[in-house]
Amino acid sequence: MDTLVDDVGSFPLPPGVARDSYSKAYQLAREAILQGKDITKDDYLQTNFCKVVLDSFRKKLASGLDVANFPQQYDGIKQVGDALHVAMEKGSFLVEEKNAVFPEVYLINQEAKALSEEFGKKIQLRVSIFGPLEQYLVEVGKTPYPDVLEGIAKTINRFAKNSTVNNKYIQTTAVSIDEPSFGINNIQATSELVCEVLEKAFDFQGATRQIHLHSAAGVHDLLCVKNLDVLSFEYAASPKNIESVPKSMLERADKQIRVGVSRTDIDSILAELYEKGISKPSAEQLVEPEETIKKRFLVAKEKYGDRMTFTGPDCGLGGWPSQDAATLLLKRTVEAVKTA
Repeated sequence: MDTLVDDVGSFPLPPGVARDSYSKAYQLAREAILQGKDITKDDYLQTNFCKVVLDSFRKKLASGLDVANFPQQYDGIKQVGDALHVAMEKGSFLVEEKNAVFPEVYLINQEAKALSEEFGKKIQLRVSIFGPLEQYLVEVGKTPYPDVLEGIAKTINRFAKNSTVNNKYIQTTAVSIDEPSFGINNIQATSELVCEVLEKAFDFQGATRQIHLHSAAGVHDLLCVKNLDVLSFEYAASPKNIESVPKSMLERADKQIRVGVSRTDIDSILAELYEKGISKPSAEQLVEPEETIKKRFLVAKEKYGDRMTFTGPDCGLGGWPSQDAATLLLKRTVEAVKTA
């Protein structure tokens, strides 16, 4: 079984597009969508939101990814948090179904026919959502209140369901609930409560259900989540992660795995280059050689075999200095895996 190459989500903004102006356009696009308006017919939104998202997504598709995440260029926590705050003002932690919409997914689905025809294939989409535990840490803290956790979990579930599309031109192949703090900075909850919360979030059909972690330290606490398909963690920048997840553990729990095989920890990469006297590195210098990525992939594939159903970069690329550098990393990762 071939291992599919996907990406974790975030992506740099194009040259000349300021984060503040994009964020403003994003918020206006969300409001317009909820009001039933066609955002492609609004000149401001077409220039400042639609073109940015679609051009960025085209770069991802052109890199050869099997499954491309929508370009997450707005604050990932706020993507859900903005809608959550509206619900909280009404005394609830449960976002109304009609408000649980990602503008990027809405737009890409709207333009799916043109994208499919341009690239000559059905678009395989990945959707990343910051998970209920991460949202809870930001909004509430570490003390667990089960009813609040349940409301946030059901909110994440609604975003997931509304982002799962399948028609002639596009399919949501994977939905990833991202829990970057899990295993590092945890809510003070029992493993039973954590599993219960995540099962509520993952209670949907129609796409492979991934969970993305930065550390593998808490993986064993997630094996009880029945409707979770794929555990995902960093390997390229954190080689020890792979040591704590044996294949036998996955087999016993009937889980698959996604292993990150190319480094995205841009601050560390820049620091290492600076130590070598390279203060203004080119895209070529920032991205690891294809052979390095290939060797890493082969080690992971030998360990996990058919259990390793996805691979790609460690994490998102939002902090990278340019779209050209980020795209080169995606291309090299795809090439390394496909020629391994």
